[in-house]
Amino acid sequence: MALFFAFGFCTVLVDTLVPKLKAVFSLSYTEVMLTQFCYFLAYFLVSGPAGWLITKVGYLRGVTIGVLVMALGCLLFTPAADAGSYPAFLGALFILASGVTIVQVAANPLAATLGDPAKAHSRLTLAQAFNSVATMVGPLFGAALILSHVRTAPPRGLSPAMLGAFRRAEAQSLQAPFLGIAAVLLLLALVCWSLRKRTPPAPRTEGGSLGRLLRNRRLMLGALSIFAYVGAEVAIGSAIANYLMSPRVLGAAPQTAGSLVSVYWGLAMCGRFIGVLVLRKAPPGLVLAGCASGAALLALTSALTAGPVAAAAILAVGLFNSIMFPTIFTLALEGLEQEAAQGSGLICQAIVGGAVVPLAFGFAADHVGINLALFVPVACYAWIIGYGILAFTGAFAARKPARLGEALV
Repeated sequence: MALFFAFGFCTVLVDTLVPKLKAVFSLSYTEVMLTQFCYFLAYFLVSGPAGWLITKVGYLRGVTIGVLVMALGCLLFTPAADAGSYPAFLGALFILASGVTIVQVAANPLAATLGDPAKAHSRLTLAQAFNSVATMVGPLFGAALILSHVRTAPPRGLSPAMLGAFRRAEAQSLQAPFLGIAAVLLLLALVCWSLRKRTPPAPRTEGGSLGRLLRNRRLMLGALSIFAYVGAEVAIGSAIANYLMSPRVLGAAPQTAGSLVSVYWGLAMCGRFIGVLVLRKAPPGLVLAGCASGAALLALTSALTAGPVAAAAILAVGLFNSIMFPTIFTLALEGLEQEAAQGSGLICQAIVGGAVVPLAFGFAADHVGINLALFVPVACYAWIIGYGILAFTGAFAARKPARLGEALV
């Protein structure tokens, strides 16, 4: 639970960095979305090596390495702030995300194996709920310590030397929060290392199964759905603060807008606890299609309205996002049995959608406005609706599905 909280907290804090870095470095929406591009690119590049690492050293040894890499990324914010360099911040974010990727690749199967396999789905959903708790608390932390002194832009007429000094001074506010996070992560790494012998060994997959996995429609379409979901969630989460600061919506102050981001993630947390009960009674494919439809409708409403209605609609998207990741994850893994671990690695690689979709969103925001850019996540939700309907109608039922717990174990 602590691991899910830790990487959820670090991930959502990137959303708080977006308005800060946009103001300090006078960035366009496309340029500032490079923060998410660098962060989620790590999932695509590091998931494969992370899976190999975990099979070699075990779950908690791998987790310890991942947490240490996360701490290193946080520590690198200090030299980035001293240099006043946007590329240096992107590099620090990539290192931080590499550590998060290692932890996440290990944490999902670890949560499933620590107990009764029949209850693995409940444990994984509960762990994701703790991730949502972190994503609700993180924006409040970021608003108080990062966004409390954000200027809209550097003063005009500054010389290059003075502009560099201004950026270094403004970036100093990022040092203390990330140094504190690094200290907590080092303590968590010590705890994980001390418990390294108390977890089951990581499974070793058979060779030659990659080709079969790539031909599995349920898995590959599920991976594309994870790509779309994470991309839509991150695009909206990254833009909410700037969206609420827009005169067309609320014209909120930076700190107020940053605090309101916690509503988006808080609703996602509530939705996951509700989803645990709903998914015991209703078909997961139907629930997924329904939630994606609700998210698409709310994003569309926000794009076409203004003021408090637009603000409330975009914040409410978080409630419908809540069950999508664990539901798509479990639907995609059904029937994989001993190949589930390798399939999980492919799904984690698809989290790179958090790098690609926000960049497309930023490009659209620069050219047609941030409100109409919401049509980008609407398109993502439309894909997820289709996947949910296919799963509900049994279109993937080529063989009898195994329970998730049995598959992961």
